[in-house]
Amino acid sequence: MNIRILQTLVITSLVLSCQKETKQDPFEISNNRIGLLTNEIQVKQLDSLFTNDSIVKKSIGNQFSTSGNEIEIYEKGGAKLLVLEARKELDPTATIENIQVIDSRYKTPSGLSAKSTYKDIKDHYSITKINNTLSTAVIFVDSIQAYFAIDKKELPQKFQSATDIKIETTDIPETAKIKHFWIRWDSNE
Repeated sequence: MNIRILQTLVITSLVLSCQKETKQDPFEISNNRIGLLTNEIQVKQLDSLFTNDSIVKKSIGNQFSTSGNEIEIYEKGGAKLLVLEARKELDPTATIENIQVIDSRYKTPSGLSAKSTYKDIKDHYSITKINNTLSTAVIFVDSIQAYFAIDKKELPQKFQSATDIKIETTDIPETAKIKHFWIRWDSNE
């Protein structure tokens, strides 16, 4: 009987020691995930997820806030990491809908970050569409649930003051810098 218990313990020990524990990269952007943040995390869980960081929730009464569902994540040292937008205002069970990636340490597997250029987008991803807005060209990449704003000052002159001209993928210089990087998660409810 003791031999069976010993054998079971040895086998269990071997199996557990052979299992490779994979640790999630806290700055990796992948489908439905940014570091430890996933599309299923609720607002009330953010405190436990970002235990080493500071969380600032904008209130509706804040005259500088555009919405009451915006949450800013800062490192303890003060650097802004992310801006999250909850799916529903004032609902602690709401999930995250939009994420503005601020810190350049957040990267896709191909190295795309908030400090990348248009060339980095074009070389690694299929561009779904480009919107011509008043001050930016907004580039959508559905495969990674992302969209990027590039300042129109970096585009040829004919696009800089017009919103009715279609911007093609070849119209944007490869050296154009990303002004804003967002991730948008579809509703999982």
